[in-house]
Amino acid sequence: MSYKSIKWFGVIGALSALSLTGCASMTEPWNDAPVDHKDDSPAVIYSMPDGFANVASKCDGNGFRMFSTREGTNGGGKTVAVIADPKCKGAKK
Repeated sequence: MSYKSIKWFGVIGALSALSLTGCASMTEPWNDAPVDHKDDSPAVIYSMPDGFANVASKCDGNGFRMFSTREGTNGGGKTVAVIADPKCKGAKK
C-alpha cells in the first residue's frame, strides 16, 4: 500500500468519525432541567415611547411580580427585578 493510499484512508476515517459523532448528538435529549409546570399566561407590557426597551411584568404565582426586558444585543430576556406584590396570587398575608 502506498503512502497516498494510507493518507486517504486516514482522511476518510477522520471525516467519518467526525460526521458520526455529530449525528450521534442529534438523537440526544436536550438535557434541560426538568420542568414542573409552565406558565404561558400573558404578561403586562409597558411600552416605552420610542418602542425600545419595553418592560414586561408578570406574577409568578408565589406572591412575587417579575419585571423583565430584552437585551439589545441578542434579544434574550433579562429579569431586572423581582418584588413581593400583595396583589399577586400566592402572596403571604
